[in-house]
Amino acid sequence: MRIVIVCLMALLWGCSSMSPISTASYPRPMALPTSNSVGVEVVFSDNEIKIIRAYYTSNGSVSGKGKHKHKHKSLPPGIAKNLGRGKPLPPGIAKQTLPHDLRRQLPAPPDGYERIIVGGKLLLVELGTQIVHDILMDIAFG
Repeated sequence: MRIVIVCLMALLWGCSSMSPISTASYPRPMALPTSNSVGVEVVFSDNEIKIIRAYYTSNGSVSGKGKHKHKHKSLPPGIAKNLGRGKPLPPGIAKQTLPHDLRRQLPAPPDGYERIIVGGKLLLVELGTQIVHDILMDIAFG
């Protein structure tokens, strides 16, 4: 009986130490499905990306250079490393809303989602779970 228990414990330990597949290796626009519907991707559309690039090209970058300075602190390395698609936002992280002019130009985000700026990155986040579904890096802002 002890042998069976030991074997089961070893099997469970082996399964729990296996690492999940990283979503970081997927090319854009691959994203995780929403928790509400299977097979539906919630990402920034090509149209949204064009609007965001045009806005930051004409108004200055999200990093604080240009006509409209959008102040942000760079994230500590440990938090920046954990900020990714499919992962929840770290607790207590400083979030900024998008500039009002940009929000007016963009279509409304899908129900249950919001667009925010964190550490110079524009995120599409699920409200209920705070899971990041898509990220646009500084390069996307012009």
